[in-house]
Formats: sequence, structure tokens, C-alpha cells
Amino acid sequence: MNAEQRIPAIQIENAGDPDFRARARKSLKDEQLRRNFRTAMDSLMTKRAAAFSDADERERLREMGNHIRARALSKLPELLERLEANLTRNGVKVHWAETVDEANNIVLEIARAHEARQVIKGKSMVSEEMEMNHFLDGHGIECLESDMGEYIVQLDHEKPSHIIMPAIHKNAGQVASLFHDKLGVEYTKDVDQLIQIGRRTLRQKFFEADIGVSGVNFAVAETGTLLLVENEGNGRMSTTVPPVHIAVTGIEKVVENLRDVVPLLSLLTRSALGQPITTYVNMISGPRKAHELDGPQEVHLILLDNGRSQAFADSELRQTLNCIRCGACMNHCPVYTRVGGHTYGEVYPGPIGKIITPHMVGLDKVPDHPSASSLCGACGEVCPVKIPIPTLLRRLREENVKAPDDPHKVMRGQGSKYSRQERLIWAAGACSTPARRCTACSASSPHAFAP
Repeated sequence: MNAEQRIPAIQIENAGDPDFRARARKSLKDEQLRRNFRTAMDSLMTKRAAAFSDADERERLREMGNHIRARALSKLPELLERLEANLTRNGVKVHWAETVDEANNIVLEIARAHEARQVIKGKSMVSEEMEMNHFLDGHGIECLESDMGEYIVQLDHEKPSHIIMPAIHKNAGQVASLFHDKLGVEYTKDVDQLIQIGRRTLRQKFFEADIGVSGVNFAVAETGTLLLVENEGNGRMSTTVPPVHIAVTGIEKVVENLRDVVPLLSLLTRSALGQPITTYVNMISGPRKAHELDGPQEVHLILLDNGRSQAFADSELRQTLNCIRCGACMNHCPVYTRVGGHTYGEVYPGPIGKIITPHMVGLDKVPDHPSASSLCGACGEVCPVKIPIPTLLRRLREENVKAPDDPHKVMRGQGSKYSRQERLIWAAGACSTPARRCTACSASSPHAFAP
């Protein structure tokens, strides 16, 4: 194509989110950040490949995982009611929250009922959606992260940059400097020593906490069981040592029965970290019984919607809710690897963040997320439950440019990048070639260049 044939670049209105683009440019210039992510992602991709060395077995397992999640979502209202009934029978108090504000207020009510002043929290992405730490701090309640990665980012007043490894953007030297500055300990880059420093700091907090908070990996409707996987043991401490345990989870985490959990667990741990199984698999079905020596006296479950019903209502977008939060799509994404998690400015970064965040905050709040992708397809190829992420990204791009008066309303903030100017440019281009000219777009037509 010569210079005369090139289509001129024209600045159009609603061009996107300048903050997102500024963060991306800043991250691309941060050589240390780029090295940290490249090293970490290469390692995680290698581990996953080794964990799924048998391609046939991997694909059979992925197909099974997809069917299990699709079946659960097809029965979502029924399974949620069954989960509530069985948890209530087991002595767990179930709460429903449509928004993060409602969820936070439920936590606050429980805390006030127990005159709680200290909360210890295991890893939970839903609590990140709620910004629970900040909310409780505003009401005079300390909320301390006990997951090592989460503790590191909390100590540095940051947010997680990865859903499985929150501090993956930092190397050992950066963590050593942080601990030296914030905790007053001797500088060391020895990873084992850094872990021990964190453990010593957190250990006493488990016994001082009035409430322990955790996430939920899978909620089993058949038995009323909350399943939580981890490697550090902080989840088990957070859910058993404090007298009150509050679990928070999205409504999509429900599965039909315990049999379904087995393949999902294998997919989750192998996809996330290349492990056949995590060190701890916790199954919580109720508070401490009279004859038991440990465990909380009360267990609460908060089921949060926060835009999930919007995705559920659309048969195609519903596939977003299949996610089991393994992070494999991030680990293989060329965009995420280069700009890191903080560039996205939201709780969920990377490919899964691009398709779930618009439902949570509105497409108008993250207009560039669906477009921040090369559509290379790597995310869809490695997703353990076969979410067609590239297809969903294209669908969100379509929703992004719908006309404001489009009668088919699918989600909040749709049409955020609609531009009449852009429509006119495309229409003019389409009608400039004789072979594609149509009478409907003639200059004399009353609906020429209609949006």
C-alpha cells in the first residue's frame, strides 16, 4: 500500500481511557518490572507444561471441567438454594449480597455483634472486590492479610498484581528492602528467611484476631461444604483459630456435588502452579461441634453477586463465570506479561479481568480492557475449563461500540466507545468502492450514514 492509498489516522471522540494507557506506557518503560514478570511467567508456563505432559489426558480433563462448570451454571439458582439449605442445616449462617456495599455492611454487622477489633484474612479475591481492608479500617477495625503475597502488597500499600501470586511483580531484593524498611529487620534476599520473617510477624495475629476471613474455591451444594485450597497454611489458621469465620465468595463458585470437585481441583492446581495438589485442601461444613477441640464457634458465608447476574443472563457471556481463578490465562498472555497487573487498575487483571471486570464495574469504566489484547488465542488454549476468552473479548468490543439508542441492552456501560464520527468514516469508506456501493447508502437517501 503506497502513501496515497493509506487510510489517514483520525482522532475520534470516546477514544478510551487515558489513565489505562498512561499506566501501560509507564509499565513498558519499567525494565525491572518487565524482567520480574518475564522470569515469573516463563517459570509458570514451564511448570504447567510439565504438569500436563500427556496432551490427550489434559484435553479430556479440560472437556470434563467445561461440562461440570456449564452444568452447574445451567442450574445456578437451584444449586444456590440447595447450598443455602444444606449449609444452614450444618449450622452455617448464609447471607446474600447484591453489591459490594451490601457485603461489606454484612461483615461490619457481624464484627460489631462480636465487638471485633482485629480481623485476619486468608487469600480472597472477592474480598479484594469489596475492598474489605479499607472499609473495615474506616470503621476502626484492623484487617491484616495472612497470605504471604497479600501481606507483602498490603505492607507496601499496593493491590495484587496477579490473582494467584499477588506480589509476583516484586523480586526477592525488593521484598527484602520492604521488610527492612517496614518491619525493621536485617536486610536479606534469602527467600526462606523472608518467609520466616513474615510468619513470625503473622503468627501471633492469628491468636489475637476476633474474626478470620477466607475466600472459597468451590462451594458444594450437595453437602453444604466450602472448599478452600492453599499452600501456606494461613487459610487453615484463619478459618480455625479465630472464634468467628466469615467466608466470602461469588455466586458462581457453586458446584453440584463432591464428585465434581475432583477434576476441577486437578485442573486448578496444575494450571495455576504446576502442582498435582496443593499442600492444604480445607473442607468446611460448619462451626465447631461440642465434642471438637478446635474450629470457630460461628461460620458465616456471604454470597456476592456484584455483576455476575448480568453475565449469567446472556447465554454467551455466561461462559465468563466458568472461571476457576487459576491465573493460567495471565501467565500465557503476551500483553499481561509486558505491562503487569497494576496497569489494568482493577481487581482482576489479564485476560480474565478483561471479560469479568466490565460486568462488575460497567463497560464504560473500563472501555479499553476488551481491546487490550492481540487476540492471539493463548488464553483460550490454556484455560482449564475452556472459556472462549478471545470470542468473549470480541463480543465485548461489539457491546462497546453499540449506539446509545440500541434497544438490546446487555450490560451496564455498553456503547461507551460509540462514535458517530467513526461510523461516518466507516460508512464513507464502505461506500467509496463501486463494487460495494448500495442504493441504501446513496447521498440522496434519507437514512444515509445512519448510526
